[in-house]
Amino acid sequence: MTDQTSPSSAVGLLSVPGADLRRGDDGAVITSVETYALAVPLKRPIADSTAAMAHWTVPVVEIRTADGRVGTGISGIHCAPELLSGVIDPYYADALLGTDSEDVLGTWKRLYWLPTHWMGRSGVVHMALAMVDIALWDLAAQRAGKPLWQLLGGTPDSIEAYNTDGGWLNLGDADLVRDVTALVDQGWSRVKVKVGRTDWREDARRVRAVRRAIGDDVTLMCDANQRWDLSTANRIMPVLEEVAMDWVEEPFHADDLRSHARLQASTRLDVAAGESIYSYHQFASFLEADAIRVVQADVTRVGGVTEWLQIAAQTAARGLRLAPHAGDMMQVHQHLAGTVLSEVPPLVEFIPWTQQAFVERSTVREGFLERPQAPGASTAIDPAARARWQIAGVGSTRTL
Repeated sequence: MTDQTSPSSAVGLLSVPGADLRRGDDGAVITSVETYALAVPLKRPIADSTAAMAHWTVPVVEIRTADGRVGTGISGIHCAPELLSGVIDPYYADALLGTDSEDVLGTWKRLYWLPTHWMGRSGVVHMALAMVDIALWDLAAQRAGKPLWQLLGGTPDSIEAYNTDGGWLNLGDADLVRDVTALVDQGWSRVKVKVGRTDWREDARRVRAVRRAIGDDVTLMCDANQRWDLSTANRIMPVLEEVAMDWVEEPFHADDLRSHARLQASTRLDVAAGESIYSYHQFASFLEADAIRVVQADVTRVGGVTEWLQIAAQTAARGLRLAPHAGDMMQVHQHLAGTVLSEVPPLVEFIPWTQQAFVERSTVREGFLERPQAPGASTAIDPAARARWQIAGVGSTRTL
């Protein structure tokens, strides 16, 4: 192996179930694992109630197999990409090299139950697992010669999208209205605005102004990014009902199941959450409590495609809406939406910030995202983008 000595060598594969691994097709054997990250600049500074950003960080893992294929897994974060590579490089890579890339579920289980499990069943460790899992599904789709949505049994129909690239909290009232109406003028029929000002009455004034400007025919959602308590939410809910808000996203801390459930029981609006919920076990608890009715599972936050599909099936079985949070900037979710049996039409969050980073870019026409056609998961990084935006000092390469 190259580049560094792994601190995980003492625990190695022999410490986890399934140490006697099958190799399968020799061409599918994993021969190298490389990590790096990009800092993709935004067109303008933005802010919600928890963060201000001038770029979006895209951590990347590339898994190479003996047959020359490269599977690419990605994440999307505000900061600290070295934490993700710090899980993959010294710990996950040892468990991957020399194993069968086609054993996707088996690999998921082995990585999940490594000793790193005790350091984080959510957050950084779980997001690193997601990156690896996405890369393995990318390889599987490439080997099948199909785009991932087709491998998963999805229909070729385009998927309706809603636009989140507007309505930011750092905008003054007039700029907020101009920002959202510009999206409507571009043809978007579903838009979202940020709320979560210190004084809830400012939020009330702003959402009323937006509704007056865009009219009644445009679907409007809002996102508080976990900044409210139950008292604040109860005060502003009559205003959100008045403006016919489609959903109220992340009103409370992501672990506060009780407040979500109490709010959902008290309003005819749908409560949405999921970008900060990291496992199908946690989602099952929220669904059982009827705490949310819009499920925003993010493939980069839960354990990749494998766990996302589990959550999607739970959601569909309850007749709830599935509207993935797009930490991946929709690159993977454009494949995942509409791959489970459900009477609820699929919906994808549109955020175009990192389009130039990818070889295959998303196509949206009149508010609908068209299905990608190239084999794989649409995650391959454009070499020119890597040369331009790669973050120095983050990541490494390990080989068999």
